[in-house]
Amino acid sequence: MVRTLRPYRRLVASLPLAVGLLFSLVGCHRAIPVMGRFEGAGRFDVGARADVRGEMAIKLPSAVDPGPLTATTIEASPTGDASRRVAVIDVDGLILNQNIEGLYDSGENPVSGFREKLEAAASDSGVAAVVLRVHSPGGGVTACDILAHELDRFKAGTGKPVVACLMDVATSGAYYLAVGADRIVAHPTTLTGGVGAIFNHVNLEDAMAQLNVTVDPVKAGPLIDMGNVTKPLDDDARALLDEMAEGFHQRFLARVAERRPAVGADDLKTIADGRVIVGPKALAMNLVDQLGYLPDAIAEARRLAGAPGASAILYHREAAPARSLYAIAPKPPRVSDALPFSYPGLDRSKLPAFLYLWQPDPTLPRTTSR
Repeated sequence: MVRTLRPYRRLVASLPLAVGLLFSLVGCHRAIPVMGRFEGAGRFDVGARADVRGEMAIKLPSAVDPGPLTATTIEASPTGDASRRVAVIDVDGLILNQNIEGLYDSGENPVSGFREKLEAAASDSGVAAVVLRVHSPGGGVTACDILAHELDRFKAGTGKPVVACLMDVATSGAYYLAVGADRIVAHPTTLTGGVGAIFNHVNLEDAMAQLNVTVDPVKAGPLIDMGNVTKPLDDDARALLDEMAEGFHQRFLARVAERRPAVGADDLKTIADGRVIVGPKALAMNLVDQLGYLPDAIAEARRLAGAPGASAILYHREAAPARSLYAIAPKPPRVSDALPFSYPGLDRSKLPAFLYLWQPDPTLPRTTSR
């Protein structure tokens, strides 16, 4: 029964919060009905009445420990030998160095989680190779660069081969990471590429004028607020931001040229405009090594490691069961998804940032998932 209810711990834990909200709506000295239904392996009906009198205090935890990593076998050994393993590490969603906060807890930090999974694979002598399962449009320039650096550290320290498997989308910063692998396998329908950098600037001057809001800062240094959303970019600020974006762009191109030497000069020039391309085109341009599926990437990892009988394991949190190659850990809703307001400086994802990100939706940096 404990195992069956585990996925619902957070929901059950949130009932006091729901009671408190109802209390604020109906007033004091009322009996508040609380009803709930949980469906999973079985069905559980919960009914209660809370007779609340006087003051109610609710203390929310600043963060909830997601628990240690668990390695679950998701593909058995072809030969029945479980002594060697291929570790599947997922890189999923927007890559930002921040927690994915919810109303009642704090979710996974993609950068921290990636490092933790690499350390688990490095410390397990039975892990012969790693497959990066990549499904991401990219993210922050620095966050993506940290992941790439951690992957280089892992390879240099362990000598274990790494295969990147590109899923639906593996663009921009996600591709920046993938080129650090020994081999790249892309699905026939994968979107990849996106070799470029962007600074997320929004001009809200007219919108603020409609609300009769005037910004009148006191500042020392004429460019200390360059990129401010309350006004358009002036020439000096735009030139400086352009220079930084171009520097990050050239860093990306240099990494592709170094890690993918088979990419010709003409093809490198073609992708330098930041375009995204589909898997077969990426193969023709040598941006990836082969087309296939996740099992093919695992087979390639076995081949590189000289371990044809290796089983496949997936690292995940204990409360997020993994039963197949494609298991994805659930993430809680963000505070900004539930609250209709946002205060500048409180939402870390709104801090100024350069991004390695394919960004058809300008609100993407404020959503984290998958």
